[in-house]
Amino acid sequence: MEILVKTFEELTKQELYEILQLRSEVFVVEQDCVYQDLDGKDQKALHVFAKKNGRFAAYSRIFKPGDYFTEASIGRVLVKKCDRKYGYGQKIMKASIKAIQNNFNQKDIHISAQLYLKKFYESLGFNQVGEEYLEDGIPHIAMIKN
Repeated sequence: MEILVKTFEELTKQELYEILQLRSEVFVVEQDCVYQDLDGKDQKALHVFAKKNGRFAAYSRIFKPGDYFTEASIGRVLVKKCDRKYGYGQKIMKASIKAIQNNFNQKDIHISAQLYLKKFYESLGFNQVGEEYLEDGIPHIAMIKN
């Protein structure tokens, strides 16, 4: 598996298309959630993605402090459904954390996590802060890693 980190400008048209296709596949179709994925923030993000045999298997986008939350942040974390049994969620998150440390020199990381993934994110060192809330009709919690 190959993990890449690219700015919006560095993404090829094909990579951008595959990212948007995969985000739509997971967040809109699979989770049956109508929301505005194209939020104008992709241009500020670093895009972290894993390719397996030349195709996208996992993805996230990361932000420096102040671009999304006060702290550096990770969002749009996903693993393609057929690849979820291989531990790629852990791999893409660890690569995202490392990319934040390498590119932004930050250790504090904020995420808006879907509630059902709380234990997964806790296994990576994130802790819940605040109460549960709805985001696009899905229960979420704020989590911080220091």
